[in-house]
Amino acid sequence: MQSSKATNLQLDLTSDLTKWRAFLAIAELGSLTRAALFLNSNQSLLSRHLNALERECSARLFNRTGRGVALSDVGQRIFPHVKALLADAEQLEMEIRGEAREPAGRVTIGSLPSITNPMVGRLFKELRATHPAIQLRILEGSSGQVEEWLSDGRVDIAILYRYGKSAPEQEQVLATVDSYLIGAAGDRLTAAAEVPFTTLHDLPFILPGAPNGLRTALDAIARQERITLAPVIEADSLPLMRSTVAEARLYTVLPIHAVWSEVKEGRLQAAKIVSPQIQRMVAMATARSKGPARAVSAVAAQIGAIVEDGARSGMWHSGALS
Repeated sequence: MQSSKATNLQLDLTSDLTKWRAFLAIAELGSLTRAALFLNSNQSLLSRHLNALERECSARLFNRTGRGVALSDVGQRIFPHVKALLADAEQLEMEIRGEAREPAGRVTIGSLPSITNPMVGRLFKELRATHPAIQLRILEGSSGQVEEWLSDGRVDIAILYRYGKSAPEQEQVLATVDSYLIGAAGDRLTAAAEVPFTTLHDLPFILPGAPNGLRTALDAIARQERITLAPVIEADSLPLMRSTVAEARLYTVLPIHAVWSEVKEGRLQAAKIVSPQIQRMVAMATARSKGPARAVSAVAAQIGAIVEDGARSGMWHSGALS
């Protein structure tokens, strides 16, 4: 039996969700100009929305910087709640329209470039065929950035490398990847199927700078093996690593999926590093306050299927470390 009393909720701050959509876009893009383009609006209107929100909250939500805007302490605290509010509002709208049977909405994925590269094109095509109402947004960054986006609720799904024997309990281990010595076409060392770790001694490398999970693992093993790793260039850009190895005949260390196309086409060579092997896990996590739940679940399931298919082709090993 329904109660005869009305629920006494004060919803002044949610009276105009348009302003909160502006807040979300500005926070994620770090710029009123980029947010205006994304929302198909104009900068002056977004500025008025932002000023109105700050008056209603009696607090500054953003700090102005030389490169745009960044969330203030108050803005950072309310960001995940605003994102959850807008996701719930979107879900409610779909329920009212009778559209909730089909997964719909925008799903934001945060990932490392080496993982995104072999996956996103296929993910987009398969979602377009099976769930056309889902829109993807892809953010690429370092492990630290992806971790931060996940904890802040800026991404719905995060795909990360994990080192060690296990991933955090709340994460799904998708695959285990080996590390390869990558060289230019015609290189003698990488013409072999496998190379022992000691082969890396004093090679001219382009490697990521610290802090970086792979670099930490490489440096630790080098100390154990009493060899010297000699990066002549430190760079965190995957495209730069690939092009520099090919053009300057340097070496780098990458998982095979990061250079899959280049190796298949004969532009680069790859030899698996053994004695010891350097393995890491590809793990997937979802944000606590995730976006449209059915859409996030559909995207996560499709990512899992793509990774499983990649294991069958030899791109990585299925599941966790054995």
